[in-house]
Amino acid sequence: MGPAVFFGIVAVIILVAILKTAVIVPQKAAYIVERLGKYRCTLDAGFHILIPFLDSIAYKHTLKEQAIDVPPQECITKDNIMVSVDGILYMQVMDPAKASYGIGNYLFATTQLAQTTMRSEMGKLDLDRSFEERTSINAAIVAAVDKASDPWGIKVTRYEIKNITPPRSIQDAMEKQMRAEREKRAMIAESEGERQSKINRAEGDRQEAIARSEGERMRKINEAEGKAKEILLVAEAQATGIRKVAEALAEKGGIESVNMQLAQQYLQQFGNLAKTNNTMIIPSDLANVAGVLKACTSIVKRVDVKS
Repeated sequence: MGPAVFFGIVAVIILVAILKTAVIVPQKAAYIVERLGKYRCTLDAGFHILIPFLDSIAYKHTLKEQAIDVPPQECITKDNIMVSVDGILYMQVMDPAKASYGIGNYLFATTQLAQTTMRSEMGKLDLDRSFEERTSINAAIVAAVDKASDPWGIKVTRYEIKNITPPRSIQDAMEKQMRAEREKRAMIAESEGERQSKINRAEGDRQEAIARSEGERMRKINEAEGKAKEILLVAEAQATGIRKVAEALAEKGGIESVNMQLAQQYLQQFGNLAKTNNTMIIPSDLANVAGVLKACTSIVKRVDVKS
């Protein structure tokens, strides 16, 4: 049993030595190796052999970018209003040795530094501006924390404010203010719409009046042109008729035909007067048909001579 126990103890010692000697570092990680309590080297990703009982892994760091939640804190703005502000800090270990020996706990240190910088930046702004200046506040915090954490081997990439929470009374006042502002914008928009509507209606009425007057003017022009053409055509027809009558009178037997037609018309009209019960006073010589025909013949002759 003695040799078996001995070999068993030796096997355990060899196994422990192997476990202490072989180290596998994951990707995007870094191990700090100390020899007899003193910094020796930094192990990158891969397989490494250490000296048993002399070398030991003192710190393990991740080289990935880390998101650290910054808890809510009370800040006083420039206009003496207390608000609760929280955020999130993004950082990355750039030098594992400095992150191990430069500070005891870089996560706690950067979080505290971000909070103090936040209080300082919020104290420079009024409450209304603090909601608008998130970008500038984030940039100021990143610059301050990154500068302070440089000796620790930490790189602060960005900071984002999550919430700015004012007291309940301030929230109620802000809601009333926003409600009043929305109502004012609604009234302005409504009045602008009504004004534009009136302008459009007036413009439409003006265009309608112009179109109506143009139509009336064109109608009158057309009527005038039509009447002028009508008068011209009537005058031309009368002139043509007169010329035809003159030509007929100049022909042989024309005067006699006219005398005959005048006599017929006279007798016809005189007969119509006789049929009615009207009482009329007429010259005595008009009752003499021969005298009438003689007068008409003399008139036609004078017209013929003049033509």
